Amino acid sequence: MMPGIYIHIPFCKKACHYCDFHFSTNLKRRGEMLEALQREIWLRRDYLGGEELATIYIGGGTPSLLSPAELSALLETIGKFHPLAPSCEITLEANPDDLETANLAELRKTGINRLSIGVQSFFDEDLRWMNRAHTAAGALESIRRARNAGFDNLTADLIYGFPLLSDLKWLENIRTAIDLGIEHLSCYNLTVEEGTALSSFIKKGQEQNPSGEQGARQFELLMDETARNGFLHYEISNFCRPGFHSRHNTAYWQEKAYLGIGPSAHSYNGRSRSWNKSNNYAYIQAIGLDELPSGEESLTVNDRVNERIMTQLRTMWGLDLEKIAEDFGNEVLSELQAAAGEYTGKGWAEEKGGKLYLTRKGKLYADSIISGLFLV
Repeated sequence: MMPGIYIHIPFCKKACHYCDFHFSTNLKRRGEMLEALQREIWLRRDYLGGEELATIYIGGGTPSLLSPAELSALLETIGKFHPLAPSCEITLEANPDDLETANLAELRKTGINRLSIGVQSFFDEDLRWMNRAHTAAGALESIRRARNAGFDNLTADLIYGFPLLSDLKWLENIRTAIDLGIEHLSCYNLTVEEGTALSSFIKKGQEQNPSGEQGARQFELLMDETARNGFLHYEISNFCRPGFHSRHNTAYWQEKAYLGIGPSAHSYNGRSRSWNKSNNYAYIQAIGLDELPSGEESLTVNDRVNERIMTQLRTMWGLDLEKIAEDFGNEVLSELQAAAGEYTGKGWAEEKGGKLYLTRKGKLYADSIISGLFLV
C-alpha cells in the first residue's frame, strides 16, 4: 500500500472555456511559486511516515509550462525527503504545444516516465471552440515526438458530449488515439461548471447546453470501440491496454494515502483529509511564514464508507462488500445491500464474489447510483 505525491502547478497559457480547475494565466509569481512548492515539500516531509513512494503525479494547470530544470528541481526535493520505489511511476501532465523535440529529450533525463497529454480532440474546430492553445496537427506530432524521445507510457485526454462533436468525429478521435499506439485514454463527458466561460456563454444564449442523450450515446460508442481494440475499461472515465492503468489514480480509488503539494491540492491519510487554499498569493505568503495554508477534516464512519462507495464502485474491481463488513460492521453492510437492491433489480448493478459491480448499463447512471448508496 505504498503512497503517492501530487504536485499542483497552477499556471496556464490560456483559460480553456470549460475548465474550473485552479490556475492563473499570470506567470509573474512563477519563481516564488516554485520556491513555495519546494518549501511545502519540506514542511510536510513527515506526512507519509517515511514510506516509499509508488507514484508522483505533476498536474495542474499546465505543468509542462515549467522547464525540465524546474521540474527536475521539484523531483530532487521530493527525493531528499521521500524514498522512491525502484519502479516509481512519475507522470507529467503536458499540453501538445509544449512537447518539442529538445524539451522531450531533457524531460527524459528528469526521471519522468509517463506523459499525460491534453489532446481533447483531433479536430481544429473543436480545439478553437474549447480555446485550447494547440492544433490538431500539433497534437499528432507531439505524440510522435514523445515516442521518438523514448516515452513508452502515454495517456491522452479526450472530451465528448459537446455540441460540435458528431458521433463520426468522436469515433475518429478514439480510433486516431488507438492507431497512434496510445497505452491509456482518459475520456470525459463535457460538464458545464459554474464560473467557467462556457457557463457564461450558455446563460447568454451564445452556446448550446450539452445534450445528456448525446453524452450517453458517445459513452457507449467509447466503450464499444475501446473493448474492440483490447482496452480494459478499468474506471468509468479510464481505459488502458493491459498493464498500463494509471497507478497514481488507481491508488486514489483504492484508498491509499497521498500527499498533495501546491495551491488547491488535497491530501489523504485514511483518517483525515486536508486541502490547500485555492489562491496563489495566499499560498505563497503562508508557506513563506512556514505555515500550511490548509483546512482539514476528520472523516466519520459515514464519510469513509461513502468515499469507498464513490471510488471503488467506479472501477472494474468493484466495491468490496466483505471489506465493508470487516471495517464498518454488518449493520452498515446490511444497509448498503438494501439500498443496492434497487439497482440490482434494474440490472444496473450486480453482486458476485462478495463485491458489488456496475453493469454496462449501470455505468451510464454511475453518479446517480453512487449518490443513492451513500449513507446519510
